[in-house]
Amino acid sequence: MPSALCAGREVRRLPFSTGTVHVHKRDGYVCAVTLPARANGARRTMAVSVQARGNRPVTDTGWYTHHAGPVTVHAGRRCVRIEGRVGGGTVSSGWILC
Repeated sequence: MPSALCAGREVRRLPFSTGTVHVHKRDGYVCAVTLPARANGARRTMAVSVQARGNRPVTDTGWYTHHAGPVTVHAGRRCVRIEGRVGGGTVSSGWILC
């Protein structure tokens, strides 16, 4: 399903205890979406954030049943930081895709 939400090819998966952030890249754009580990249809807090170095993060946060995002930023050749959250579980990539 992440491929249907983000353009380009998947370049990273960031798994954590309650979900996974899928990261796609195409023509200098980076897209990320957070999916819960268990898709039981329950509404829960989810978030995804993408920040190109030198810019502010672009974030999607809310109470969702299926996914947070997609969030897309133009990174060019700059590093990006990806963060995701489902319930109490979180992940942060640090600076990647440099």
